[in-house]
Amino acid sequence: MPDKASLRIVLANPRGFCAGVDRAIEIVEKALEKYGAPVYVRHEIVHNKFVVDRLRDMGAVFVDELDAVPDGVPVIFSAHGVPKSVPEAAETRKLEYLDATCPLVSKVHRGAERHFADGKHILLIGHAGHPEVIGTMGQLPVGSMTLIETEEDAENLEVENPENLAFVTQTTLSLDDTAKIIEILQRRFPAISVPKKEDICYATTNRQHAVKLIAEKADAILVLGAPNSSNSNRLVEVAKREGCTRSVLVERAHDIDWNKLDGISTLGITAGASAPEILVEEVIDACRERYDVTVETITLTDENVTFKLPRQLAS
Repeated sequence: MPDKASLRIVLANPRGFCAGVDRAIEIVEKALEKYGAPVYVRHEIVHNKFVVDRLRDMGAVFVDELDAVPDGVPVIFSAHGVPKSVPEAAETRKLEYLDATCPLVSKVHRGAERHFADGKHILLIGHAGHPEVIGTMGQLPVGSMTLIETEEDAENLEVENPENLAFVTQTTLSLDDTAKIIEILQRRFPAISVPKKEDICYATTNRQHAVKLIAEKADAILVLGAPNSSNSNRLVEVAKREGCTRSVLVERAHDIDWNKLDGISTLGITAGASAPEILVEEVIDACRERYDVTVETITLTDENVTFKLPRQLAS
């Protein structure tokens, strides 16, 4: 049997679960302990099939809308946040609900509400159709907020009162792309109100900076994450922009196209904020079957953020 080729793996740190994802998953687990199965969850609690399937096996039932939740059982709102109409509908039906919205998403909601109370029209930088964007736009009356997706949107935007604008952003965007959009908005509308603290969350920021570090060293990068995960897709884009053009998103080890890794000597691996570490380990094990592997971790920073559970579960 021929000797295995050598492969150096460089792991990005931080990678994988953030505090908001940890909290959301723990809310489902503790709700199952407290109430027993089934516990209903509106939308995927986080964007990761492995996580969702595991919780489903434990007794969580995932539904698209509240009308699929029967009376008398608890319902959990996903980490991405929900429009105000959703908890209002739950209260009308007297459903007990647990809000797993990431506190950093809730911070964006409160910021938008403050701007609205000040009479400003709000620009939301984000991706149409993403649950977080739907939830943020649903905090305020229709027409109070305009979605800006691209630099072109920012350049072409027409507003009634340029002196009376504010912006907020989705928490999982590309730092570099968002900075360009903000630059355009501030050039065109110098009076625009900015968030007191950047809306793109610490975990998105850290993972993008960390993937830049490994992109300098890697011939190819695997990003563990779901196709519908905004922050995971941004990691692929950032890695490619940093010059590592052989960067791809994979959900599991069995999704890897090994032919595309032919001839590489250094493989970078990272994971989006909703991808568990067990999937990273699975990929490393799959690499060991094919290569003589050495593993090195490149650390940008160590994260120690934690968020409190909802009062119903804080025992």
